[in-house]
Amino acid sequence: MQQVKHLLGTKGREVFAVAPDAPVIDAIRQMAEKNVGALVVMKGSELVGIISERDYARKVILKDRSSRDTPVADIMTASVVTVATDATVDDCMRLCTDGRLRHLPVLDGGRVVGVVSIGDLVKATISEQKETINQLESYITS
Repeated sequence: MQQVKHLLGTKGREVFAVAPDAPVIDAIRQMAEKNVGALVVMKGSELVGIISERDYARKVILKDRSSRDTPVADIMTASVVTVATDATVDDCMRLCTDGRLRHLPVLDGGRVVGVVSIGDLVKATISEQKETINQLESYITS
């Protein structure tokens, strides 16, 4: 069973972050530039939240707030669900499904070392299933 550390080894460990006092418009620009749907919110080296496109749509656009005047801290999710590097892909899929989450920050020793998305998890699951099918087909034909 594949673990998060294997996913990060494949996709990379780059973490895109924003400060809690930054204006929301900066976070949205960074998400667009990096082609990601969420950023971790960091105060120094401490994880204090996560902000997603969903937060922006629901807490800024629908409430007619200003992206320039609203700080990230006002709309971020402060109770962040995280995983460790030894968590399995199945565990992460369960967390995402049960919590209706799309992004999971990965911690190692309390430090953010990556982020896995539901897309990363689905891709890993499909890859693992293809490998199992190939092994079974090989076994059957031998």
